[in-house]
Amino acid sequence: MKRRETDRLESPLLRHFGHASFRPGQEDVVRAVLAGRDVLAVMPTGSGKSIGYQLPAILLSGLTLVVSPLIALMKDQVDELVRRGIRAAAIHSGRGADERRDALRAARAGELDLLYVAPERFASGGFRELLADVPLALFAVDEAHCVSEWGHDFRPDYRTLADASNACRRADGEPGRPPVAAFTATATPEVREDIVDLLGMRQPAVFVAGFDRPNIHLDVQKVSGEIEKRRRLPSIVGDRRALVYAATRKSAERAAEALSDAGLAAEAYHAGLDERARTRIQDAFAAGRLQVVCATNAFGMGIDRPDIEAVVHFEIPGSLEAYYQEIGRGGRDGRRADATLLWNYADVRTREFFIEREDSEEDPRFRRTVSDPVQRERKRELDRAKLKRMIAYADATGCLRATILRYFGERDAAARCGFCGNCGRRAALGEDDILLVRKVLSGVARAGERWGKRKIAAMLTGRVEDLPESLAGLSTTGILSNETAKAVEGWIDSLVGAELLRPSDDVYRTLSLTRLGRDVMAGRLGSVELTPPRAEPARERSPARRRGKSVSAPSGPLDEALLDRLREWRRDEAARRGVPAYVVFHDKTLASIASARPSGLSALAEVPGIGPAKLEAYGSAILQLIG
Repeated sequence: MKRRETDRLESPLLRHFGHASFRPGQEDVVRAVLAGRDVLAVMPTGSGKSIGYQLPAILLSGLTLVVSPLIALMKDQVDELVRRGIRAAAIHSGRGADERRDALRAARAGELDLLYVAPERFASGGFRELLADVPLALFAVDEAHCVSEWGHDFRPDYRTLADASNACRRADGEPGRPPVAAFTATATPEVREDIVDLLGMRQPAVFVAGFDRPNIHLDVQKVSGEIEKRRRLPSIVGDRRALVYAATRKSAERAAEALSDAGLAAEAYHAGLDERARTRIQDAFAAGRLQVVCATNAFGMGIDRPDIEAVVHFEIPGSLEAYYQEIGRGGRDGRRADATLLWNYADVRTREFFIEREDSEEDPRFRRTVSDPVQRERKRELDRAKLKRMIAYADATGCLRATILRYFGERDAAARCGFCGNCGRRAALGEDDILLVRKVLSGVARAGERWGKRKIAAMLTGRVEDLPESLAGLSTTGILSNETAKAVEGWIDSLVGAELLRPSDDVYRTLSLTRLGRDVMAGRLGSVELTPPRAEPARERSPARRRGKSVSAPSGPLDEALLDRLREWRRDEAARRGVPAYVVFHDKTLASIASARPSGLSALAEVPGIGPAKLEAYGSAILQLIG
């Protein structure tokens, strides 16, 4: 040990890092590292997990080597350590040849406590010679989820780290490799197992802190498209210090432009900028001279301030792991921070493009390339699965915090946090909505609890054209024919979020009633609270429509004679098909037709209650009745 202070760790913690006490979980990790054990620490972003290797690096004899995946992240940490008087350096492609040589010389001379390197550095013969020359106190792996294909930022070079650590010698003179300590904020149970196995860890001490960041308010706001995003963004950010995450360079620039046009100090930060510009922006934000940075995912990770009050995602990220890590950059001072996702399904196409192309807007030197075609396709399948989970979060009607915590393995997470957008929108239903909910629950029950959301919604709304006979003739078929199938699907999602319905865990996602759902269906519960489905935002309209062109069906006085003919035709059609009359058309739909008297299929399609399937099945017959 460099100092005999390890029994009282608060003293060096205060002297070197300015903290009078440890945050939850930190001290146990530090003591395990100081004891020479292999360690896996899974701690939330913002919990100070870097103390787990930075404090031991000061107290242990020998160099601590830190493997970190991003230049910006290394720069941020090294700058802060040097500012605190701690001997630290980094070797990466963003530094000049002279700076890299100086760092290597200092490491050999024993003048460094910490040396940060990218995993790609181990491919260098010269660097491997350094490993043989310099005794290591600790081999630390930051962002260790990168080692696993299940991790959200898989990096093949991380797979070389087990061999790299085995090539190092211990500073304490003992045989074998130095202790290995791995740190991450975003490891599901599967990823944790991979980290231990792939890094060759030996009986590691595993610490998994709670994933909850209770001071971060979570929200998802559905938007119709780019125009609405740009309109909302300035009001979401307000006068707060904020990070805005974007999927592409152009999107980051458009977000920064929208904020600048609103009078806010904002700049875009991405791989398309030269190193000088990125450093200027990062330093300005760190110093508090710049209010908002609009960043692509990788380079935003290096921007770190404790007082970030808002984190906004301009597009959907590729996984819940990435989202959790990025929102975790807010509220590190313990005060409230708001994490808002602007959600438009069209943005999914961008993510799908990245999956197929195998990289993103990150630095091209750090692409997640997998050379083997079989492994490459497996990686794509995993990325598609993670994107589906992210989409499910964006569409969730249950507690957003519970959705995230359960994803990371916290099965006992409370069903309601009371501090997210969905919990805030949760309300007691009125009589009409309770009746609708009971009809939905009854439909699931009558269908035998063996069908998924789309089939149930089609049955309840009477869209029977593609349904099996077992669904087309139920007593609940068509009982919600006044509703669109999409609206009913939204209610089904709300019932899942309120734990009245439970989807199966297999790919079919079949619905069944919970005990609470059966009580609501049977009327044993007089009041029902849930987060009702949000109305879909109106699509961004063309200039012609914005100028006032009508898109609704024309209406006029009710043609009673036509209504009688329509009812008679409906009766015959229902008898022919062996279904209830309302399954063909509801009374309100027939009355709308008799009022509008549409003259063609396009006009008929504008009548409420007539979707594409009904139009194709009955359109010609109805137009003949109209004459």
